[in-house]
Amino acid sequence: MKAWNNPTGGVSYRGMPGEEFRQLVDAYYAPLHRFALSLAKNSSDACDLTQQTFFIWARKGGQLRDTSKAKSWLFTTLYREFLRGRRRADQLTALEDLPPGESDPAAPEVDVVTGMDASLTVEALQEVDEVYRTPLTLFYLQELSYKEIADALEVPIGTVMSRLSRGKAQLRAALERKEAGSRNKVVPFGSQLERKQR
Repeated sequence: MKAWNNPTGGVSYRGMPGEEFRQLVDAYYAPLHRFALSLAKNSSDACDLTQQTFFIWARKGGQLRDTSKAKSWLFTTLYREFLRGRRRADQLTALEDLPPGESDPAAPEVDVVTGMDASLTVEALQEVDEVYRTPLTLFYLQELSYKEIADALEVPIGTVMSRLSRGKAQLRAALERKEAGSRNKVVPFGSQLERKQR
């Protein structure tokens, strides 16, 4: 990575002053990490993906002519790195071939403060097929437009709309299953009281 001191102060990364680079990281680190976590389902891998994305930005981001597309560029790069890593992992070994207990533990909840309904939704989102989960995450959690999602995933806008529709249907079904399961676990207070009085 080429870095040098510039006359205005701070360090420059490929022509981008260090302060601008820090602002970019401050603005996009959290949403990129959440997206990486939804893809990797592992906090350690999500951190690696996010850091790799900013490393690539530091090397190649100066080539981007329209800086208003930085957000889209970052999400696209993260997604490509995820796919590249997954292809490489598939070539080395299949997860099913590993002895029990050697796979990474499930990722913790993205944000504990979000509450019970949000955690239920995040759990249900993990049950959605990846091809649909990715556009859902980009649209609802990262607030990307259809066009930005299409650019990031390198698919037509119509495909994005179709995947969002099918993904919402899968998410709705997963939520209904989870809610039905949680309702079956709750014992109504009134029936407990009646049993004690008998």
